[in-house]
Amino acid sequence: MYVSTTAPGFRVSAYRVGWYGGAQARLVWRSPRIAGQHQRRPRLLPDTRTVRADWRRTLAVRTTGWPPGAYLLRLDADHGHQRYVPLIVRSGTADGRTVLMHAVTTWQAYNRWGGYSLYAGQDGAYRTRSLAVSFDRPYDANGAEKFLVHERALVVLAERLGLPLAYTTSVDVHRSPSELRGATAVLSLGHDEYWTPQQRAHVTRARDTGANLAFLGANACFRRVRLDPGPSAALRTVTCYKTAYRDDPSFAARHEPPTQDFRLPPAADPESSLTGVFYEGYPTDAPYVVHQPDHWLFAGTGAGRGASFDHLVGVEYDRVTPEAPTPEKLEIIAHSPLVCAGRSSHADSAYYTAASGAGVFATGTMRWVEALMAGTGDDGRDHGMDARTRAFVTRTTENLLRAFASGPAARTRPAPRNNVAAVYGT
Repeated sequence: MYVSTTAPGFRVSAYRVGWYGGAQARLVWRSPRIAGQHQRRPRLLPDTRTVRADWRRTLAVRTTGWPPGAYLLRLDADHGHQRYVPLIVRSGTADGRTVLMHAVTTWQAYNRWGGYSLYAGQDGAYRTRSLAVSFDRPYDANGAEKFLVHERALVVLAERLGLPLAYTTSVDVHRSPSELRGATAVLSLGHDEYWTPQQRAHVTRARDTGANLAFLGANACFRRVRLDPGPSAALRTVTCYKTAYRDDPSFAARHEPPTQDFRLPPAADPESSLTGVFYEGYPTDAPYVVHQPDHWLFAGTGAGRGASFDHLVGVEYDRVTPEAPTPEKLEIIAHSPLVCAGRSSHADSAYYTAASGAGVFATGTMRWVEALMAGTGDDGRDHGMDARTRAFVTRTTENLLRAFASGPAARTRPAPRNNVAAVYGT
C-alpha cells in the first residue's frame, strides 16, 4: 500500500464482502498503528496528461490465507477520517464456478484523483482529459465508489445463494486466456464499459465453449482500451485516446487497434454481437416495463405483461438495434419506453443462446445492481427505486444466477423466442 496522510498515524482493516448472515462483510485482518507520512505531489506526464502518485511504499499487506473474494481495505486516520481501497483476491480456478468479473479498467477510467480522468482535465474540459490513466494513484471520493454502487450488492447476493464462485478482474481476464476456463457463468457487473480486445476475445471464447454470460448493467464492452506498463509493473496504465485515436503513437506507428469505441471505424466491432444489445444513450430515468412475463427469468416475481418499475431504467441504457450486429435468435423480455436528450426510444432486456448452449442475458439498464439495494438504508444512489423494485430485481437475479450456475442454459431452460421483428416491426 502507498499512503499519504497529514494525520500522525492510521490503521488498516481488511473486510471481505459477502453475506455473513446479513452483516455483508467480515473482518479478516487489521494492521497495527502506522505512522502517517505526507508524500510528494502527484506527477503529471504531459504527453498523455497521465497522473501518477509515484509514492514510496508504506506497508505490505500479505493476503496469504485470505479466501478469494472482493475486499475493502478501510484506512482509519487518528483524527477519524476514513478511506477505502478496493481489492480483489483472485481465485485459482474458474472451473465449475460462476465468475464475478470486476470492472477495474472502468473504475480507473472515471477516477478523477489528481484532477484528471479519461473524461476531463483539471479545468473540466474534454479537450484536456487524460489520454491514459494510471493504476499508480488512489481512487477519488471515498476510494471505492464504483465498487460500492455497481458491484457490491451483487457479490452479497451471489454469496447468500451459496453458489460456487470465482473472483477476477478485467485486467486478469485480459492477461490470461485461461482465466475463464471451465466457468459455468461469467458476470459483467453494473458498469463495465472499458474492455481490451483481449478481454473481449477471452469472454467470447468462454461463451463459445459453454459459459453463460450476464451483463448486469448497460454500456458494457463499449470502449476499446489498451493496457500499457507503468513504473511499478506491467498492465498499470489504461490507454484510451477516444476521438484523438489518430494521435496515439501505437496506432499510428505500430498499427495497434484504435483506442476508441468498439463500434466505430476503423476496426468497427459493435458490442451487440456479444451482449445482444446496443448502447444508445445518457442520461435517462424511466420505468422498467416487462414484455414477456412468462420468461423463465421472471418466474416467481408476480410481474405480468406491462408491469412497471419506476426509475429502474437509467442513467445509461441499451436497446436491441436490429440494424446492428445482433444474435440471430434474440428474445426481448423487457421493453421500456423512455426519453433521452429529447428523443423517444426504448431500453431492452434481452436473452439469447449461443451454439455452445450458453445463455446470454443483458439487463439494458445501468441501475440493475443498484436496485438490489433499493429502499434500504444501504441503497447507494437508489434514484427513488422502492422495495417492490428491489424484490423484483432480486428474484429475477436469483433465477438467473441459479440457472447459469448449473451449466449451459440451453440444456435446462427454454430457447429464446425470436421476437425482435414483432417488437420493432422490422
